[in-house]
Amino acid sequence: MTRDQAIARAHESFDSGDFFATISRRVAIPTESQNPDRADVLKHYLTGEMVPAFEAMGFTCQLIHHPKARAPFLFAERIEDSALPTVLGYGHGDVIRGLEPEWKPNLSPWTLTDVDGVWFGRGIADNKGQHTINMEAVKHVLATRGRLGFNAKYLIEMGEETGSPGLREVCEDYRALLAADLLVASDGPRLQPERPTVFLGSRGGANFDLTIEARVGGHHSGNWGGLISNPGIQLAHALATITSPTGQIKIKEWTPEAIPASVRRALADCEVSGGDDGPVIEPTWGEPELSPAEQVYGWCSFEVLAFKTGNPDTPVNAIPPRAWARCQLRFVVGIDPHDILPALERHLAKHGFDMVKVTNARESFFNASRTDPDNPWVQWAAKSLSDTTQKKTAILPNIGGGLPNDIFMEVLDLPTVWIPHSFAGCSQHAPNEHLPSELLREGLGIMTGLYWDLGSGNTPSVVRDDKIAG
Repeated sequence: MTRDQAIARAHESFDSGDFFATISRRVAIPTESQNPDRADVLKHYLTGEMVPAFEAMGFTCQLIHHPKARAPFLFAERIEDSALPTVLGYGHGDVIRGLEPEWKPNLSPWTLTDVDGVWFGRGIADNKGQHTINMEAVKHVLATRGRLGFNAKYLIEMGEETGSPGLREVCEDYRALLAADLLVASDGPRLQPERPTVFLGSRGGANFDLTIEARVGGHHSGNWGGLISNPGIQLAHALATITSPTGQIKIKEWTPEAIPASVRRALADCEVSGGDDGPVIEPTWGEPELSPAEQVYGWCSFEVLAFKTGNPDTPVNAIPPRAWARCQLRFVVGIDPHDILPALERHLAKHGFDMVKVTNARESFFNASRTDPDNPWVQWAAKSLSDTTQKKTAILPNIGGGLPNDIFMEVLDLPTVWIPHSFAGCSQHAPNEHLPSELLREGLGIMTGLYWDLGSGNTPSVVRDDKIAG
């Protein structure tokens, strides 16, 4: 049996409707981790869908509980030979709230619907569709070759959309159980819908609030204007010190000293595009002399997500007592996450804005992390994707958004290779989440080829260090 036969088997299964039926069952389970009433549903996704699917492929399964997490974690493993490479997979079965009333007519977040070759349903892109592709690919390799030819472990969580509570602690407590040579997982978008992509980590994200509490209650602007401070004006000027008028960050602790050479090489042929529905890139915004790809994948960005002072819905002739802004820094490797807010406080004080209070707006966040693009596993994976698709693989040092990649690198000491099966215009986290069926079909072929190659004996050499301890 051959690699091509395994990929053909995967495509035949997709074309027959088997894949659609499988992902339909999973989309129908409303695994909203942000909804406190869904705890039993989150667990059911693991016990009713994931465990039977893994056990049918010869995996052993166990649920791992942690007090921080609303639902357990699922660990599954299939160990064939201690001398073989061991690969850890990861996925999350939880989704953002369904937002049912906001979907287009005849569409529901909990019913997978095919509209002219585009599949709509909550989780089709993030992340049920993506980890289902990977699991089905494993099944087709087993059915074709009779074995994997490598050791496979999987960790499925049900809280990624709420910051992965407990994931770091589970990886710390079960480090030996999760030990592997490589992480292969799928999430996020491709660089472009038609181009196979690997990415190697993620930017970090820090959300924080800036607040000025000037006094209790508003005061008539005719009687007090010019006599008392306006928090809205003060906060606007404070925000203006953080970047230039074109978005260039002015806090030196918030930007890397330089983009590493290997990162620049990887990004040299990467063109950022949101497709026909994406916004137009503005070349005058952000860090001068950086390409769009370097801006998103190799640099940091500061955003004001919301700003409020007074009553925006019904303005009155009064000086507001308070102003508030929710802000965010997306940051790359090289930025000290523990100094982000202290550096901001020092910066504001230096510019005379001691009245601005800085508050962390999120209990935890994903730190910045990335595997070096020159790592042999990266080059091996990129070649596998190109062999399957006959297209040049895009290598992104990291995606622009956040993922718990730092946990796998820092705690489990793994090189990480992410192979996304989505695209930037998928309406992830929004109503009408969708993916083109042809992208899903290609992803299934890609992963079948990659898992076939993992078991063919031509992977990068690994240092054996009790990588399958359980």
